[in-house]
Amino acid sequence: MGKALEGVRVLDFTHVQSGPTCTQLLAWFGADVIKVERAGAGDVTREQLRDIPDADSLYFTMLNHNKRSITVDAKHPEGRQVLETLIRQCDVLVENFAPGALERMGLGWERVQVLNPRMIYASVKGFGPGPYQDCKVYENVAQCVGGAASTTGFEDGPPVVSGAQIGDSGTGLHLALGIVTALYQRTVTGRGQYVLAAMQDAVLNLCRVKLRDQQRLDRTGVLREYPQHPKGTFGPAVPRAGNASGGGQPGWILRCKDWEWDYNAYIYFIVQAPVWSKICNLIGREEWIGDPDYATPGARLPRLAEIFAEIERWTMTKTKIEAMQILNKYEIPCGPVLSMREIVDDESLRKTGTIVEIDHPARGSYLSVGNPIKLSDSPTVVTRSPLLGEHTDEVMAEFGFSAERIAALRAIGAI
Repeated sequence: MGKALEGVRVLDFTHVQSGPTCTQLLAWFGADVIKVERAGAGDVTREQLRDIPDADSLYFTMLNHNKRSITVDAKHPEGRQVLETLIRQCDVLVENFAPGALERMGLGWERVQVLNPRMIYASVKGFGPGPYQDCKVYENVAQCVGGAASTTGFEDGPPVVSGAQIGDSGTGLHLALGIVTALYQRTVTGRGQYVLAAMQDAVLNLCRVKLRDQQRLDRTGVLREYPQHPKGTFGPAVPRAGNASGGGQPGWILRCKDWEWDYNAYIYFIVQAPVWSKICNLIGREEWIGDPDYATPGARLPRLAEIFAEIERWTMTKTKIEAMQILNKYEIPCGPVLSMREIVDDESLRKTGTIVEIDHPARGSYLSVGNPIKLSDSPTVVTRSPLLGEHTDEVMAEFGFSAERIAALRAIGAI
């Protein structure tokens, strides 16, 4: 059986992280992704954070698997003609340039519609239409303007950005869904369309529970599930809540054995109502089961700090893995804080393809993240990222350029 997106041709004008995340996902699902790069330079991340001289950086290789690379000078008249030929024959164009960049190249949405009315034209931008639509946005900026930073961290500290790349990779994932949806709709309408994923919008979508809490706070003036309750006060905006979920299942990160020297010796523990009696029995506080001050979720809310302190006395006698194994026997929700070192060494993640080992002609062997989405009929085989311009001649021949024409274009610097 073929790949899910087999036969779909994607022109990849993306660079850095947000766009390449999107196009790599499409490539993993079987689309033919043709990465268009500047001759002699290419994607800037080929050089950024380089750890091996003269080899593409991990930043680049881990975001550009399963793609082909061609080099074209879009500013050269002949190079622009090459791109127009490719656009006429492709299904999707993806870009994450600064606002207006492709328009200045003569390859904006209106021009592409003329060249290929069936084209899905997809963009990552910092903001949607409005007063900030021309502003550049990067990962941490997106987390700030999307509401994530203001609600992350502890109340007595500054806003905090997450280690998870919810601005860049999060937006790329949203855009990939939009592209696939537009491709599906094209099977009915026969028309292409413009797909926009703004980084502010994507981060806000991932912060929807905080938007929920803002409205609850506006209505009641208090968020009873937050650690500021009952002794603290609430201002006009959703506060930073530390490690609390803010939802109906109170949780907190607790110390485990060896926390004094291992700064990842912690576990996330959720006080779920259906297993409350099991928690009480496990930590030796059986009297809490029938005590009206602890017996119901509502009664426990103002006492969560005391409850978690008592639970932590138990978790500190176990390693985080021991604690997880015991808690899972009683169906008590929990999760150890795993370091990147521990994740790298997890053989189960290798077996599922969540972590893959790739061979590269310049780098040698390296680890990367595999496709996080598994299809039963279309398993993903991750292949290495392309060298700069590695597939220029191959791709151009497939699009009807003769060997003589390719040589002539190269001689004048158009490719």
